[in-house]
Amino acid sequence: MKKIWQKDDLATNILVNNFTVGKDLDFDERLAKYDVKGSMAHCKMLAEVGIISEEESRQMLEVLSSVLKDIEAGTFVIDKEAEDIHSQVEAILIEKLGDTGKKIHTARSRNDQVLLDIKLYLLDEIREMTHLTDGFFQVLIQLAEQHKDVLLPGYTHFQIAMPSSFGLWFGAYAEALLDDLELLFSVKNIINKNPLGSAAGYGSSFPINRESTTYNLGFHTMNYNAVYAQMTRGKSEKVLAMAMATLAGTLAKFAYDVCLYLSQNFDFISFPKEFTTGSSIMPHKKNPDIFELVRARCNRIQALPNELMMLTGNLPSGYHRDVQLTKEILFPAIDSLKECLEILNYTLPNIQVKDGILEDEKYKYLFSVEKINEEVKKGSSFRDAYIKIGKEIENNEFDFELKDLNHTHQGSIGNLCLDKISYQFDKIKNKLLG
Repeated sequence: MKKIWQKDDLATNILVNNFTVGKDLDFDERLAKYDVKGSMAHCKMLAEVGIISEEESRQMLEVLSSVLKDIEAGTFVIDKEAEDIHSQVEAILIEKLGDTGKKIHTARSRNDQVLLDIKLYLLDEIREMTHLTDGFFQVLIQLAEQHKDVLLPGYTHFQIAMPSSFGLWFGAYAEALLDDLELLFSVKNIINKNPLGSAAGYGSSFPINRESTTYNLGFHTMNYNAVYAQMTRGKSEKVLAMAMATLAGTLAKFAYDVCLYLSQNFDFISFPKEFTTGSSIMPHKKNPDIFELVRARCNRIQALPNELMMLTGNLPSGYHRDVQLTKEILFPAIDSLKECLEILNYTLPNIQVKDGILEDEKYKYLFSVEKINEEVKKGSSFRDAYIKIGKEIENNEFDFELKDLNHTHQGSIGNLCLDKISYQFDKIKNKLLG
């Protein structure tokens, strides 16, 4: 297939072509429907301002609608000889409509086309991540409520510290997801701006109406400055990578906790055997492979922003082919993060929480602060009580009878504030999905 920028029939060197196209066609399959929708909005606008006729617009929209139906049905295939999805769609229009099809590229460039396609794709992926994160959040909230009265030891420095509870543990990760969505919402606001009409990065001498394409494509607003619109290529990917890295950090930390708590030395939780794997030589093993892989994948995702910054950080304004590589960095990571959320949503409801953990003698010092507080309530200063209980521990005289823990402040064992966390989460989730 002749490239849309070729002015003669001289073919591009095969090695050069393969190197410059790279993996673009594989990733362009994800962008196909967005490219067609962008062309449809552009086509309508060209007719509105009189650059093409209403009849020409109608003909092109008819062909584009047919292509979109094929894409949505899964029957659309990008020609391996095509340079990219933009070339493929234009070639179809020319094949069907002849000279009329050649007019689709008036007042635009592949630069603003790919900008548009990627932004629309990323906005849809943000919605998908939001739905999956919501699923994980709801599981955590349900488990926090279900096990709010089951105690477990809290640790600092891997040392036994103070009493915690499964409600507090599950609830902590639920609230972490709230902050992760806050960041994702900020990223959505940055991406949700129409770049179409910036052309190659310097606008067009045609009297196009960018408000029209902004409205028809469902953007909140536009990137007004044509130069800056091009500068958002790489920036959109980078800010989303930062939000993904933050969410991945929450998932990785949770997965680490699960691996730790599943080990025999902790033995706080378990899962049905179908959610663990065995050893080839040790028949007693129940390995937490799911959570180890979630941890590993999410640790890789946390490196995304750095990789994208290294790719784009040393470039001046204007378009550069370097940014083509953002697709192969970011798109697989999006898949991986969604898969991690999916497997957590599937496995976590099957967690089995163990009761009576703190009855073990080794956890008695968890209650040292509780005993200090009892002394304070009797009239002692905190520092004197601290010294007194510290000496009891050193002299092996410490004793504490576990009764109901009376923690009542907001966010403590006895007051998890799950309803308030859920309210805040739903508020930001609805903004993201709106």
